[in-house]
Amino acid sequence: MSISDKIEENKVIFISGTPCTGKTTIATKLNDFLTNNGFNSYFIKINDFAIENDLVLGKDPDKLYTVIDIGRLDEVLNKEINNFLDENSSDDSKIVVVEGHLSHLCNGADKMIILRLNPEKLLKRLEERKYSENKIHENLEAEALAVCSAEAYDLYDDKASEIDTTNKSVDETLELVLKIITGELESPVGSVDFMDWFLL
Repeated sequence: MSISDKIEENKVIFISGTPCTGKTTIATKLNDFLTNNGFNSYFIKINDFAIENDLVLGKDPDKLYTVIDIGRLDEVLNKEINNFLDENSSDDSKIVVVEGHLSHLCNGADKMIILRLNPEKLLKRLEERKYSENKIHENLEAEALAVCSAEAYDLYDDKASEIDTTNKSVDETLELVLKIITGELESPVGSVDFMDWFLL
């Protein structure tokens, strides 16, 4: 059985997670893999998509990050996905990969995958990217408390999965993502737990 047959109805894949957990790297590798295996893959980076579609409300004065209109983002993103899938709808090879920290707050995914990373390793990545002390603390706490996973589960229930990427290579993580997409692996929300780090 080919991967095309295994994917069947799982045509829209969202990949989210706390900043620096590897979303862009894994989503890019997934898109490349799908393209190289005969899929007509449409890759959407949700932050860029929000900016290009004028969905930015401004800057948070305290946390200094860009504030996105999530309701409008959900609406415009799903319109974009549906337009792509409906155009020449007989094309069974179509698939959409949506990457970004806001994607788990939007509807429309057939599979919602949250990438997780042990906070000790996440700390090093956040420091390497010169995040402020406040942003580092905020993101470490969010990761330890599984905020993205909880929010994804609220919207997607059993369509939401999570992967602990801590000691895995990019290729190993990609393999797990593909197994979730094809239904060969169940990795439900709650299967990754970093609360011990939070309680130290």
